Amino acid sequence: MLLQIGLGSAMIVTTTLVQGIFTMLGVEYMQLRTSRHPARSLFLPTVRLSGFVLWLFLATIIEVWIWAALYRLLGALQSLEKAVYFSTVTFTTLGFGDITLDEEWRLLSSFEAANGLLMFGWSTALVFAAVKWTHEYHVQHRNHGPSYH
Repeated sequence: MLLQIGLGSAMIVTTTLVQGIFTMLGVEYMQLRTSRHPARSLFLPTVRLSGFVLWLFLATIIEVWIWAALYRLLGALQSLEKAVYFSTVTFTTLGFGDITLDEEWRLLSSFEAANGLLMFGWSTALVFAAVKWTHEYHVQHRNHGPSYH
């Protein structure tokens, strides 16, 4: 049990670092591109927001694969496909239950589910913040920015 708690905690730290790196790079990009390349239409800001959401989704995919790699490394799941499937279902807290871990490793799935819940909340908060920043900057620029005649 202590090994599972230690591994689960290490995985949460690892995925939190991944999420943090993706967050800082994504936020920096959004703010830099928005301030350097203002747009009068909504098309470019919409494309930027969509890219930001996909960027955060990439972080989620990487985090799921990190968990899957752990399950394979431990021999808890017998194929990469099963490990990725189980990890995805667990990280998203969907929890189909068609594949489960043996008692020796089942506590890890609880850590992954809690981890996924936290990471999805983090990503959701970032998307809302990015929409707010983008909209506020667009409105400010549209109303007070330089004219393009």
